[in-house]
Amino acid sequence: MPNDLPAADLISQIAILGAAINRHVAGGLSDAGYAELRPGHGYVVQRLLTGPQQITAMAADLGISQQAVSKTVRDLVRLGFVSQTIDDGDSRRRPVALTERGRAAVERARSIRADLERNLGAAVGTADLAATRTVIAVLLGELGLTDHVAGRTVPPPFEE
Repeated sequence: MPNDLPAADLISQIAILGAAINRHVAGGLSDAGYAELRPGHGYVVQRLLTGPQQITAMAADLGISQQAVSKTVRDLVRLGFVSQTIDDGDSRRRPVALTERGRAAVERARSIRADLERNLGAAVGTADLAATRTVIAVLLGELGLTDHVAGRTVPPPFEE
């Protein structure tokens, strides 16, 4: 890298880091036998952690089109991470739920992220890790994402 280029600003570094973390988690998932999962699948999977969901409700919660959610659900059903059944009380309703394979992939992803956070904590110490959490929480608030994170309704960066 030429010496005359400025260092990346903090926000750019955070964006780069987010993409790198996604690659790291995807690599760990691939090593664990979940190579088909993509970061874009995670937005739907996060909604399903709260229980079975209707596609229309997920689309509304995520602020994306029903078609985008339907496409992601079709992918996840085909890959065995979610199931879609017909509601016994109303045949028009087809709730989507995580399968055992889907829950296992979630647990593996959590484990990968927890390992990364443990390593970070060991490298920087408890106080710096707490300060980092504070900075990230403030930035999430600045971008209007606090409630979305808490409610598992973080909109994807773009529709796939």
